[in-house]
Amino acid sequence: MRVLAVTNMYPSAASPGSGVFVHEQIKGLRAIGLNTRVLFVDRRKKGALEYYRMGHAVADAVAEFDPDVIHVMYGGVMAAQVVGRHHSRPVIVTFHGSDLLGENLSGWVRKIISRYGVYCSRKTAKAADRVIVVAHHLVRALKGTIPPHKIRMIPCGIDLDRFTPTDPLWCKQQLNWNPRSFHVLFASSNGDPVKRPGLARAAMAQMDGELHYMTGISNAEVPLWLNAADALLLTSLHEGSPTIVKEALACGLPIVSVNVGDVSERIQGIEGCYLANADPADLASKLSLVRKSGKRLDCRSRLEELSIITIAQRLKRCYEEVTTARDALDAPVATPAQMPA
Repeated sequence: MRVLAVTNMYPSAASPGSGVFVHEQIKGLRAIGLNTRVLFVDRRKKGALEYYRMGHAVADAVAEFDPDVIHVMYGGVMAAQVVGRHHSRPVIVTFHGSDLLGENLSGWVRKIISRYGVYCSRKTAKAADRVIVVAHHLVRALKGTIPPHKIRMIPCGIDLDRFTPTDPLWCKQQLNWNPRSFHVLFASSNGDPVKRPGLARAAMAQMDGELHYMTGISNAEVPLWLNAADALLLTSLHEGSPTIVKEALACGLPIVSVNVGDVSERIQGIEGCYLANADPADLASKLSLVRKSGKRLDCRSRLEELSIITIAQRLKRCYEEVTTARDALDAPVATPAQMPA
């Protein structure tokens, strides 16, 4: 099976942390034998108008690669352009969060652009052969736009061979971190206001510890940082299914988070992880509980369902569904004279 993956997020030398979850998904698809080609629409470098100039690139890729299915790995304007022009092939669109939820903390110009993107996402959902969401709450965000049978809930997976527990003291030494300090990792690489870094700083101001921002960190270094840290802190206004949470759990790193995205589902029943109110005092209180315990997590067995291979197999079944359904629609209808007696 040939899969053309269209994405506006992909790791690069300039932005090593951008779209890592897409890169990992591609790696999983290739690992199970799917011939997968990536078409990267570099909106960050070339501007938003690149979405309206991408038509020829997609058409050329379809003509040359002849994919069985096109998988658009983010919603908004990009997805609308692909679905609207290339529906001669089955098209699947994955929604990750802000493409359905918008960006409520941005300036007014960005809010207008974001709302237009949400409009395009809902329009795209109606036209696509299948829609994938990475968390249950994003199904609700569709607000009945499409029938339930078109929706699949498939989170992004993680590489469990790379994200594995490693001696925290050794990892701190590699990063030159003080082994006697309490190190809190903040999962934001670009200062996005939706992540609410100010709330994280306010929480840390109420306790003794060091806050580390994951800025300019390549994905290859992330396991080292997760194993060196003593806690992961999330203060986002909204999320889809944050990959960093799954990676932290795989490394045994305790998590303190506001109730956002699917975090509550991921950490439910795991001793050493806490949900907190979006309040500096409560966040600091929960971080203090982690510090007092001083223990790593023991929850790796429940992450097998989130491995990149398991997720790739689920995606493959989705691809097979749409290609089989499209083949059935394209099959010639027998005339009465052609029907068996």
